[in-house]
Amino acid sequence: MHFAAATRQGVFAVLTVTTLAGPAANAADPPAYMRAISGPVASSPAETATKNVLALNTAMFGLYDAAGRVVQMNILAQHPVILGLFSGAGGRFILYRPGMTPLEAPSVPIVYQLMKSVGHSVMALSEVVAPYLDNEANQSWRGPLLAYRSQMQTALDTLDAADMQVDWRATSRTLLQNNIAFMDSCTEKGSISMADLQSFARQQAPLLKGNVAWAAETQVNHWMDVIAQWKKLLGSDWDKAYAASNTIYVARQNNVLFSVLAQFFGPDAINSRLMLIETISFTTTPEDMLEAMTRIIADRSVGAMFFGNYYLMDYELMGGDARAAIIADAGKREMKPFLPPVVPFGSHQWPTLITSGPGPASLADLP
Repeated sequence: MHFAAATRQGVFAVLTVTTLAGPAANAADPPAYMRAISGPVASSPAETATKNVLALNTAMFGLYDAAGRVVQMNILAQHPVILGLFSGAGGRFILYRPGMTPLEAPSVPIVYQLMKSVGHSVMALSEVVAPYLDNEANQSWRGPLLAYRSQMQTALDTLDAADMQVDWRATSRTLLQNNIAFMDSCTEKGSISMADLQSFARQQAPLLKGNVAWAAETQVNHWMDVIAQWKKLLGSDWDKAYAASNTIYVARQNNVLFSVLAQFFGPDAINSRLMLIETISFTTTPEDMLEAMTRIIADRSVGAMFFGNYYLMDYELMGGDARAAIIADAGKREMKPFLPPVVPFGSHQWPTLITSGPGPASLADLP
């Protein structure tokens, strides 16, 4: 039988059975299996209009992402790009060159990680014991502390085989020995006092300063060599290269990777071809960094197109008007406005705190 004819006959049979079974249901009534999830949706004309307008903004993000992928390809086809990514190994640098496979730099020497690991072990102890200070009744710290003590002893026992300078190893050994002595004292006393913790901190602080300085020296020397080689490798293309490094809030001031890049890019490139991008975690991916940098560069062209200023979109677009609104509103409330200085678009100021003042600014400034 022809399919269409069979279908028509099937429909006729269903209609016949329905008719014989009883009166037909209202066509507007949903079937029983739909009643639990369906029903009238109330929406006023104003609500519908609001949703329609807001949908434009939602749709924009999809279009923005698609355009961004094209813009990113265009940037990478015309400009060298250097990414400096934070990592627990002292950072990661990647060089992108038009038409070439990305070049990843060698890692910072392992001694950097060794120094940081020893230093972190000292400061981690304060985090382990701090919740239990002067609380002898609570002994829940003993298990974690003893487990960490075992790891500490293993590290100390094998330290001589680690790839480390003799004087650096001696300081690391003393730090680990002091850690173990402090943990043994706590377990023997059965309590952790604030006085004991402060004494431990005073004992370790000068040694910690040495470890921090040596780790920084190792990291900086390595990356200065890498970027110097890449600048030579790029030749005249260096002048059209972009670079970006990432940071979270606590690492933005004196950021190591950005500071190294700045030595080679120079003051005029800061916030122009050299960018410091804040991320929500210590580490991020090259893909996310490229996307962030692409958006910055693409938005600059939009700002120039509509408002005649290439760096306008590096700033909060509503910032100037919002500033005026804050001043006006504060005046109505008899408040004195508290706002940062006005900074022109395209400023090459360092992208972190730059106002000097009294007080220590580095470990070397502390007693």
